[in-house]
Amino acid sequence: MSDQQVSMSIEDTAQPQPQPQAPLPSTADSRPKTDWWAEAKGVFWLVLAVLAFHSFLAKPFYIPSESMMPTLIKGDRLVVTKYPYGWSYVSPSITRIPGAPGRWLGRLTGQDYLSIPFIHGRLFGHLPQRGDVVIAKPPTQYTDYIKRVIGLPGDRIELRNGVVILNGVPVKRQFLSPAMIPIDPNIPCDTPDVYRLRVTGPDGREYCQMPRVRETLPNGVSYDTIDLGPGGQNDDYPALTIPEGHVFLMGDNRDQSADSRVSSMEGGLGGPVPVENLGGRAEFITFSLDGTSTLWNPISWFTAMRGGRAGTSLRPAHAEAPAQ
Repeated sequence: MSDQQVSMSIEDTAQPQPQPQAPLPSTADSRPKTDWWAEAKGVFWLVLAVLAFHSFLAKPFYIPSESMMPTLIKGDRLVVTKYPYGWSYVSPSITRIPGAPGRWLGRLTGQDYLSIPFIHGRLFGHLPQRGDVVIAKPPTQYTDYIKRVIGLPGDRIELRNGVVILNGVPVKRQFLSPAMIPIDPNIPCDTPDVYRLRVTGPDGREYCQMPRVRETLPNGVSYDTIDLGPGGQNDDYPALTIPEGHVFLMGDNRDQSADSRVSSMEGGLGGPVPVENLGGRAEFITFSLDGTSTLWNPISWFTAMRGGRAGTSLRPAHAEAPAQ
């Protein structure tokens, strides 16, 4: 064998032999595994943030009745701020399944809710002003009412023939043209006391033509009320001095409101309400639905919108001069 052949043989022996390659991992094995603990923590913090926002800053509210007409009508959605009067035991927004106490539900816009036991006082508490529209928890119910603040602690309040008398002085009243409220499924205007008020407008549409009276409170704020005339069930209320730490609340629809004039047995507030039971102040309407929308028809979500109500402020207007 020649020197050249020996050299080539040695070089061939020195070359590394190809190694068999390990099989590549499959696509399924290469995906990162879900960290369920991290996902659960993320959901927990999200729920906690929403609860905190609803409890301490603001929450949506739905108008379920006609007790605040003409200011608010059934189907209005609005924003309630939680901080103007400080925070109390009713501030946490913890809802429950209606009729099933103790069962938690992650739905944050219902009217029925779980409430922690009564705790006296408010954190950074402030009294509301006369004329504010507030939500309040009735002392014997787990729900929210929406009413207007008429009397403050120490006020002497009385009603005679539907006229509010504060500290011996009748509240200024001005009779205005009727409130023309369009009739729809949410405002049918079909109860015996208002059916007679149904009229056909120039546009051919049916309206509920309701007598409107503007009140001006001693601090100069004014707002419109509905007064169906003398003889209403709650037109008279005996003189009462509002206790310390309480407010007197009334609905703007004076003949159709279960408020401080109405006993708890009849579904009312049962007199002056403790300030601890105030849940917040109504600020403005976000949108309003006429009652024709259905869950399974997305188009109806838009066709049911009432025009002209979004953005309406719920803060009472100030008259040119306070009533004396």
